[in-house]
Formats: sequence, C-alpha cells, structure tokens
Amino acid sequence: MRAIGIILAGGNNSKMRELSKKRAIGAMPIAGSYRAIDFSLSNMSNSHIQKVAVLTQYNAWSLNEHLSSSKWWDFGRKQGGLFVFTPSITSDNGFWYRGTADAIAQNMAFLKKSHEPYAIIASADAVYKLDYNKVLERHVETGADITIVCKDIGSTEKALAYGVVTTDSNGRIVDFVEKPGETTSSKISTGIYVIRRRLLIQLIEQCMAEDNYDFVNDIIIRNKDTKRIYAYNLDSYWQNISNIDNYYSCNMDFLKPDVRDFFFKQYPDVYSKVADLPPAKYNPGSKVRNSLISSGCIINGEVDGSVVFHQAYIGNNCVIKNSIILNDVYIGDNVHLENCIVESHGTIKPNTEIINHESEPKIIIERNFRYGL
Repeated sequence: MRAIGIILAGGNNSKMRELSKKRAIGAMPIAGSYRAIDFSLSNMSNSHIQKVAVLTQYNAWSLNEHLSSSKWWDFGRKQGGLFVFTPSITSDNGFWYRGTADAIAQNMAFLKKSHEPYAIIASADAVYKLDYNKVLERHVETGADITIVCKDIGSTEKALAYGVVTTDSNGRIVDFVEKPGETTSSKISTGIYVIRRRLLIQLIEQCMAEDNYDFVNDIIIRNKDTKRIYAYNLDSYWQNISNIDNYYSCNMDFLKPDVRDFFFKQYPDVYSKVADLPPAKYNPGSKVRNSLISSGCIINGEVDGSVVFHQAYIGNNCVIKNSIILNDVYIGDNVHLENCIVESHGTIKPNTEIINHESEPKIIIERNFRYGL
C-alpha cells in the first residue's frame, strides 16, 4: 500500500483505574484471546500496510512483550516491518512523550526515511474492523489534506467524552470540539487519520517550533479552517475502551452472535500472538452458557454470560455471571461472582460472594496465597 502506519499507544488513562496500573491500554485483554492493539495491527496488515510504527511509553512492558515478533500480523517480510519506539534520551531531547504530536516528533526519522506518500495514524485502544484502503481512496477523491474516520454513536451524552465533529453536505468538517461541555451532534472522531506524509512532517515541525505537543488540539483543531479536513463515516462496529464501563461492555458485546460473526467469521481476520495452550477442560458438573472460554482453562462450576481468559481455574460449585475473568485467575470452591472484572493472576478464596449491579462492574484484585501440590 502507498502508506505507512503509526499507532499511538503511549498514553496513560486513569479512567481504567486499577487495570492500567501495570499495563498499557493497548495491552488490555479483549474477547478471551486478544489484546486491544491487535485490532489496529490487523487492520494495518489486512490493508497491506507493510511498515508500521507503534509508539509506546506508559507501562510498556506487557505491550512490548506482546509485540516481540511481527510474524503474527505478517509484517516485516523483505521490506517494511513492525517498529516499536519508546522515548529515548538524546543530546537534543531529554523528555518523555509530552503529547501525541511530540511522540511523532521524537520519531521523526521514521517519517523522513520512509518513501510512502501517505501516513495512517490510529490509536491502540479501539476495537473495530476497517479497510484503510477505502479511507485513502476517499482521501484522494475529495482532495483532502486530512481525512478523519468518524462514527455516529447515536448519543449526544456519550459523545461528550470524545472529539465531536460537525460536517457540511460534502463531508467536510466545519467544526471539531474536543470533549465539549455540551453538544447537539453525536458524530465523533475515532482517532484514525489519513494525511500526506510530507504534510505531516511539516505540521509536526511547526508544532515543535511553537512548543505545542497535542495532535488533536494543535494540528487538527488549529487547522480546521485553513486545511481541507474531511470525514470518512464508519458504519460498522467500533468501541473505544477508554474507561471501565466501555471495557466491560466491549467484552460483553462479544457474547452477541452478530459481533462474534463480524470479527471472527467474516473476512478479513483479526490476528494476535498465539498462546500455545491446551483446549479448555470442562469437568463433570460444569455448566457453561453464552460465554467465551479461552484455551488453558479448567471449569468445574457454572459460568453464565462471561468472558474467561487463558489459564483460568474455576472451582467446584462456583457461579460466575456477567463477569470478566482475566488471565491466570484461580477461583476457589463455592465462589459466587456477578458483574465483576477479576484482575489477572488473582486468587479468589473459597466461599467468597461478590455481587454488583450491572451498571457498575467491580474490579477485584486478590493476591491470596495459592496452594499447590
């Protein structure tokens, strides 16, 4: 493809509370076997973008481990590759990434050494499928300087948490407000941009000369009247995992047949680093309804409407409802959990009961001693 890819995966997000204390948002587990960044990487690969940079910073260890090989997404053949960039101290720079524009600026060599005419910028915290070729076609067709992928989420209240856009009849963006106090529009920016590579270099260098560091405020909003910025409407599934409620509802969405079919059975596929584990084991007496159970799990109790990640153990007479059980969790006998998110590597003591309201899923972090033979 005639474009390079840039995935912004370095930000800290306090709205994810305890879940983001030891991992980047891009490394958040999704749908039993995936990480959040897998969806953007798969879209890049399926769009035949062979050269992709991932810009990481906060709690990058688990994300870097996940990206240790590019073979899972079929990058890095004879040309291109998957590049992971973290902040580096140089004679000219002694800062961490101070914003999204600064993250790109500190890796300007990647842009300048590339030869592709376009750059596609995406975030690591959204779950969606998109052919970037169609966005690029729209970008060229309209003669746009910048094209932003937008989504009508159908709720002005939910739109307040995002960048809200207003377009004219031709699809040109006439107004862009980042996280407004009030709005009458439910069309938001998904944080996916197409821009000519040379123009991106020019705008980033202009930002740095003026000590501005944010891509949205200092490039998009600042230039909305002077540059031709167009919207590309995304009509398929899109969910941002920017807070606990969104993360919980996104995983629960994968229990719906139409969402599972869209991501797992319709071409193109979503790729991830493969966990070489045995299939899940269901012992006598176990009951599983409308749930995703990942490889390596051992189920003895009842699981209903839940997502269970790799190598979880659920004991006898347990009832797990509407919950997310992350990797390597041990749940003892006679445990009753409803509307919970159990952090990875946790151990829930036997005879524990935690029942929460569906609108407020509770994060459980238990580091109890795990008995072994």
